[in-house]
Amino acid sequence: MTYFLALICVLGIAVGQILFKLSSSSLQKTGSWFEIQTLTVLFSAFALYGLTTILWVYVLQKADLGKIYPLMAFAFAIVPIGSHFVFGERFQPQYFVGVALIILGIIVTVRA
Repeated sequence: MTYFLALICVLGIAVGQILFKLSSSSLQKTGSWFEIQTLTVLFSAFALYGLTTILWVYVLQKADLGKIYPLMAFAFAIVPIGSHFVFGERFQPQYFVGVALIILGIIVTVRA
């Protein structure tokens, strides 16, 4: 269950990054921090980060940091995939090699 909650944290961090990018796009489009769309997305990202941080503290009560922290590397794979679907960003083939290496590294580290 602890690893599942840690993965929820990773997903929350990844979605938060997408929301930060959406807020920066809104800011660029509107030119104002005080537009309702910019503020809504930005504060949604803050709220998600806050909730994810609280959940992460709970996870750290249940597991060793050295065992659980490598799961955060999944965010390096999830965020670009999300950016592809949300923003239409493209990948180079090397990206998939990098993701495979990250996942392999996570597996080796968590099983150690």
